[in-house]
Amino acid sequence: MEISVLELGPFKARFIIRGASVALVNALRRIMISEVPCMAIDEVAIIENSSVLYDEILAHRLAMIPLTTPEDKYVPPSQCSCGGRGCSNCQARLYLDVRWDGEGERTVYSGDLKPEDPEVAPVYDNIPIVKLAQGQSLVLEAYATLGVGKEHAKWQPTAACAYKYMPVIAVDVDKCTGCGECAGSCPRQLLELSEGSVKVKRVEDCSLCMECEKACEPGALKVGWDESSFVFLVETTGTMKASTLVAKAARVLRSKAEEFVQKLGVEGAGWS
Repeated sequence: MEISVLELGPFKARFIIRGASVALVNALRRIMISEVPCMAIDEVAIIENSSVLYDEILAHRLAMIPLTTPEDKYVPPSQCSCGGRGCSNCQARLYLDVRWDGEGERTVYSGDLKPEDPEVAPVYDNIPIVKLAQGQSLVLEAYATLGVGKEHAKWQPTAACAYKYMPVIAVDVDKCTGCGECAGSCPRQLLELSEGSVKVKRVEDCSLCMECEKACEPGALKVGWDESSFVFLVETTGTMKASTLVAKAARVLRSKAEEFVQKLGVEGAGWS
């Protein structure tokens, strides 16, 4: 298997996987979405709420705010020595205390949450939670824990996670007349006419719309895909770096494969 990185930013990664199967690539995608743990607010203690929103709606909004997840600092409550009751090893606290006595309205934002652990804080400070009118207040304690996306969407570290077959554009030089119609018809401008022949650039960006193939003489240009190569895109919510998410997903996949082989070796003893 071969991997080529096309784009790597703090929260976004795009790469090509060659020599793999759909099953492997899709397993990696599913693990990124639902089995890589991250921090999210799981419980909220409402101390004072005179806003227009019910307590449970506020709790739901707080749960969906992405939180930064430090690596290897917290354990899931189910694996903690405290038995999941909540301690510094499995739980991080955030506090919110906003009282508005000014004129008009005051929007409470995610940035108003004050983390006890600065490593577990809202990724973005500008997510609206609720509006307070004059004389209203909101005071609460929020408790964040590690979890995985298959338990609840608030623990999904991905904002986008998808793959597609690697496009293949083949030009038959004997049938191509060099008219340039295909280059003009491509909505993403991936084809160019150079010295009377068609050149393909950024083939990985092809959407397989087939417009270039329709514009050409029959057989002059064919658009297809490589079933053993994939263009993979992942974007995180900001809870962790894209590179960290990919690495963690790969480790989860490997551990699943190792567990399968181990169990197969025990249960299948004596098989040929």
